[in-house]
Amino acid sequence: MKHLLTLKDLSQDEILAIIDLAINLKQDYTPYQDALKGQSVVTLFEKPSLRTRVSFDIGINKLGGHAVYLDQQNGALGQRESVKDFALNLSRWCDAIVARVFDHNTLVELKTHASVPVVNSLCDLYHPCQALADFVTLKEHCGDLSQVTLGYVGDGNNVTHSLMFAAAKLGAKMVVVCPPGHFPDGNMVLEAKQIAAEHGGELVLSSDVAALEGCDALYADTWISMGDDTPLSAIQAKFQAYQINAQLLASSGAKYVLHCQPAHREVEITSEVMDGPGSLILDQAENRMHAQNAVLLKLLA
Repeated sequence: MKHLLTLKDLSQDEILAIIDLAINLKQDYTPYQDALKGQSVVTLFEKPSLRTRVSFDIGINKLGGHAVYLDQQNGALGQRESVKDFALNLSRWCDAIVARVFDHNTLVELKTHASVPVVNSLCDLYHPCQALADFVTLKEHCGDLSQVTLGYVGDGNNVTHSLMFAAAKLGAKMVVVCPPGHFPDGNMVLEAKQIAAEHGGELVLSSDVAALEGCDALYADTWISMGDDTPLSAIQAKFQAYQINAQLLASSGAKYVLHCQPAHREVEITSEVMDGPGSLILDQAENRMHAQNAVLLKLLA
């Protein structure tokens, strides 16, 4: 494991090792408090962030390392100076680059020219750190991940892609329910289905919320991705039947609810469910830090 751009590049054993290490870290950081002593990690942000920025900054500190935050006050990455030169320069000073970017190709270029590990903290195609935190959370509450059935409801997006590949690698079952025309990328679906078959998992796609019956957990994300200026009024009627609410939770039989946040209460998820006894949403948010720290330890320690 030299970089983390997408979970489909990792083996089942590597993903399980990250999940187990994250759970160990959560229980006790003492053995790892100097693991990154003397090392610096650049956290590069093209997009706004709460959970990603804070969880990496504080998490790196917990491992004894130093986080350097770079925003894009001088313009988007690649405009003021090339992505190649960004990577070459940063590699002379830091020990890893964590990047939250608009375009996956930016990460590929960073990886190509950097001599240090590159971690994808979000792009248009994937959100691997989020998916790792989600499966850490599911393992804490459900146990054997190969026996978990996860239902994703709403717009197929970067989070959906990473969840599909994580579930496929882990041999879990994932049900993706989207309105027609809003499914995840077709090529990624085919690839994830093949990986799932190889690991004893299953990927099911449907536009019918009845397909969620038997899921252990339901997962929501915003219906409009960050940076998309589509007005809610233009898609709300199409998506309303896919809101996670008490009725959908009851009809599916799911015990738990997840959301990667930021959440739009009473839109893709109701406050009743978000704040209810089955909500694991804040567990997910906390576990971002532990999962990310596990990734950094695998890459740097």
